Amino acid sequence: LLGAVISSTDAASVFSILRSRNLSLKYGTASILEVESGSNDPFSYMLTMIVLQILAGGSVNVPLLLAEQILIGGLCGAFMGKLTGYLMKKAEFTQEGMEIILMIALVLLTYAVPVLLHGNGFLSVYIVGIVLGNTEIRNKRNLVNFFDGLTGLMQMLIFFLLGLLAFPSRLPQVVLPALLIAVFLTFVARPVAVALVLTPFK
Repeated sequence: LLGAVISSTDAASVFSILRSRNLSLKYGTASILEVESGSNDPFSYMLTMIVLQILAGGSVNVPLLLAEQILIGGLCGAFMGKLTGYLMKKAEFTQEGMEIILMIALVLLTYAVPVLLHGNGFLSVYIVGIVLGNTEIRNKRNLVNFFDGLTGLMQMLIFFLLGLLAFPSRLPQVVLPALLIAVFLTFVARPVAVALVLTPFK
C-alpha cells in the first residue's frame, strides 16, 4: 500500500520546473518526462484502490480491473477531448470568461462519466488535457493562465489539508521510518527501477 501511494511523481512540480527554468532537455526527453509525470497519477490511483480492496479481504480480478479502468478512462478521455475541442471552437460567448465556466463543466463531466462506468476519471481528464493542448481553440492563453493559477491554488490546498491530518504528538514515532523510506526511495528503489526500464534500450 505504501509503495502504491508514493509511486507517482508530482506532475505539477515537474511542469512548473520545466517552464520556469526554461530547461531544454536533449533528445525530446522533456515531452517524455511530461507524459510520464502526468500519466503515472492515474496508475498510482489504480494501484492504491487494488491494494485497498485486497487488504479489505475482497476478491479482486486485477487484470480485468486494470483493463476496465484503462479502457473506459482512455476512451472517455479521447471522446470528451474531441467533443470539448469542438464545443470550444463552435460556442459563441456573449461575455468574456464564459469559456472558463464551460471548460470547468466539461472537465467535471469528463471525470464523472468514466467513474460512473467503473473507469479511471483521472486518466480520462489527463487525456482530455493532452488533446486540448494540441487543439487550436479560442482564448487558449486565457484558459492556460487560469488553470495554471488554479493548479497553484490546489497545491496550496492539498498541503494545507495534509497538514491538518498531521499530529505533532505522533511525529517522533514516525520520523525515523519516514526518513528510512525517503532514503531507500532516493538511493535504491528509483535508481533500480530506472535501470531496469532503460536496460533493454541500452
